[in-house]
Order: sequence, then C-alpha cells, then structure tokens
Amino acid sequence: MKVGIIGAGAWGSALAHTVARGGNDVVLWSFEGNYEHFDGIDLPQRVIVTMNMGDLQDCDTWIAVTPAAFFRDTMAKAKDFYAGQPIIICTKGAEPKTGKFMTEVLYETIKPAKQNIGVLSGPQFAGEVAHGVPTGSTLAGSDKIHNIGEKVFNQLYLSYTDDVIGTILCGVGKNAVSVISGYVKVKGRGENESALSMTTTWNDVVRLGLKLGALEKTFLDFCGLGDLLLTATSTTSRNFSAGVALAKGEKPIGTVEGLSALAALVTKANEVRVDIPFLSAMYEKLSK
Repeated sequence: MKVGIIGAGAWGSALAHTVARGGNDVVLWSFEGNYEHFDGIDLPQRVIVTMNMGDLQDCDTWIAVTPAAFFRDTMAKAKDFYAGQPIIICTKGAEPKTGKFMTEVLYETIKPAKQNIGVLSGPQFAGEVAHGVPTGSTLAGSDKIHNIGEKVFNQLYLSYTDDVIGTILCGVGKNAVSVISGYVKVKGRGENESALSMTTTWNDVVRLGLKLGALEKTFLDFCGLGDLLLTATSTTSRNFSAGVALAKGEKPIGTVEGLSALAALVTKANEVRVDIPFLSAMYEKLSK
C-alpha cells in the first residue's frame, strides 16, 4: 500500500518508520523538506520525503499528522490534491483559535465522506515508535478504516472502535490533564494530591465525552487510560513538562497543545451545558 503522511515532525517521521517497516511505501510530506532524525536508525528506503503536495495525490490513504495549530491551513492546501482517499487523523489536540476538534476541521476543509475519516490515538512517544518499541493504539472509524489500519499500522498493537468522537476527545483531554498534572506536581503538596488532581480532571473529560455521544469504554482503552498514564506522569511528555515549567514561572519549551486543549474543553462544555468544575478551575488558574 502507498501511504501519504502529511507532517514530518517527530510523530509524522516516527509513523513513516513504522508504516514502512510494515511493508508499505510512504510519501512523507514536509513543509520545509526536513524530517525528524532518530538516533541509531536511518529513514527506510521505502520512504520518500517531499515538499510537493501533488505527490500525495496517488497515495491509497492519507495520514494527517500536522500540529493542531496548523492543521486547518495544511488541510485546506491539501484539498487540491485530494482524490477521495481515506484520511486517518493522528494529530492530538484542538484548534487554538476556535477550539474545534481535528475531525471538525477536516470536515470544514477537505470534506471527506464520513466512512473515510479515522482517528489513531494512544500512548505513543515518537522515538519509541520509530525504534519499534511495542506500542498500543486505538483506531477509530468505519470497517473500511479498520481494514486499512490492519495493513498500514501492522507494527502497532491495535484495538478497534467506531467511537470517533470519544477517541478524538481522549487525545484532547489527555493533553489538558497532562499540563495540569505537571503543574500540580510542583505546586501540590504530595503524590496524593497529584493522584487526586488527575482523577478528578479526567472524570471531567469523561463526563463531557458521554454528553457528546462517546462510549464510556473508550476512556479505558489505549487512547484513554493508556495515553493518560503515559503523558500525565512522565517528564518525556511535552505537556507534562510544560505544566512543570509554568508552575516554576518558566517559559515552556516548544508547542504546548495542552493549553489550547484545556480551553477547548471548557468552551465545549459550556456549549453543551456540562459541568466540568475541576478543568474549569485549572483553566482559570493556568490561563493567567
């Protein structure tokens, strides 16, 4: 299968490694022609790096890995070369300006058929995926998306669901909770408080998800509990580290998608009239 990966940051480049390792040809689109290099491994020969979006046109499926802040602009440009392929979203987060989820942005730009939209999410540190470390992931979408996933992501341990909204919300929610967890790690008074904070804020995410039509079991899957345990407890997580930096009065390093994710969750909760008191309180504190 020929797979087009849109975005050549750490996560996009890691996916290029694992997709190619599984026997697929990969066209890796990069905004500036660069890609992430991982120690000890070279980019597989099956991967072609390009700055030309036209090279994506004849791919059998697309994987969208552009950061949330640039997702709309990138997808709008890619629309000119879209030939009806299934698109699997691997970006976790919400659009900073609007608070919209990546599925919503995709519908507003490329407008693919519903059965052609999938979401891959889970506990996935890019460097480990690139090196072939066993990794679990949730693939959400139609049977068509699941069949493609078996071929494209055969190097990952997959669970399957049709709960797209739940899977996308888990990716947004764990980013927000990770920032909060890093902040509380410094500002809190012990491990008990850290556990209290993580539990209460994640319960808020679940409550919102159920209101939006998500399945409760999704929040216990790789994309939910699995990703939460990984990114809300580890200094390897950008969002957790950002929370630590904010608590110390320092400037976070790199993109902190958890802050825009937290704002999006509060906005969405207000729209559908769901009470998320702990996330709202932390948003008020961190937004200052």
